[in-house]
Amino acid sequence: MTRVVTFGELLLRLSPPGEERLLASPQLVTFFGGAEANVAVALSHLGVPCDYVTRLPENPLGDAALESLRREGVGTQWIARGGERLGLYFVEPGADLRTMRVVYDRSGSAFAQLDPESVDWSAVLADADWFHTTGIAPALGGRPARAVGSGVAAARAARRPVSIDLNYREALWRGRDPRPIIEPLARGADLVIGNATAVRVMLGIDVQGDGLAQRIAEHLGCRFVAVTQRESLAARTQAWSAVLYDAGERRLTASRREEVCVVDRVGGGDCFAAALIARLLAGAPPADALAFAAAAGALKLTVPGDFSRASVADVLEWQRR
Repeated sequence: MTRVVTFGELLLRLSPPGEERLLASPQLVTFFGGAEANVAVALSHLGVPCDYVTRLPENPLGDAALESLRREGVGTQWIARGGERLGLYFVEPGADLRTMRVVYDRSGSAFAQLDPESVDWSAVLADADWFHTTGIAPALGGRPARAVGSGVAAARAARRPVSIDLNYREALWRGRDPRPIIEPLARGADLVIGNATAVRVMLGIDVQGDGLAQRIAEHLGCRFVAVTQRESLAARTQAWSAVLYDAGERRLTASRREEVCVVDRVGGGDCFAAALIARLLAGAPPADALAFAAAAGALKLTVPGDFSRASVADVLEWQRR
């Protein structure tokens, strides 16, 4: 049975109920999440065993975070404990002309202060079939960046496929140029995922239209490149689509354009990544893998919270509608 390993920071998300403004309500709704954890949870519900590597504080919030992963079927044996605080982020959903707003409170978190040498990547990846991370973890400081670099190097040395979702977060880079950090991680990856903005800022590639994915693959030497696109059609309606370039076959495939009534904008890209990894690991043709992943990403937008709990059957049903 295939096994995937993901690496990144698990966060506690706090959001006002409904469409209220952040901190204008006496209530906050909580969810656990974070890009790489979202991928791990989605993979687990798609029937792909996944271990998550991170560091959580030794306190009740860390305990609750750990238990949240276990309830979703994610492997937690490689999660370290230590540090003093769990990273937080606040999400104001937005409505009509008011866009979604995200406020981070993750400086000095347990994950940001992890010791890069404390992760035994050879043991973590010993029986893994895929390693996944994102451009978020390296943005959190020198220690996480070195840990990501070590994980990617170990996976490549062990001939394990590597994927990276660029996941550009302007607030986390604080005016720094991400390219010198991200490009070496993405170079030679088996799968790179991103949207046009992330690709321009993090890789310095600014190509319009369908040629973008091929240009990324040629620049980085990647086997697969997926470029996602979201279009805001109305206050609660988005169009979601993606293309996948297969460098081995020199073939570009486009997904169906999905129009979705959005319940929660968080986690769609992570679910897309998980579904694409799951189908490629299963040996599906790239066009089929892309169609499944695009449907899974769109489906995630219809449920609240960061985590996708959609099964393979759920996604296939969505595709048939």
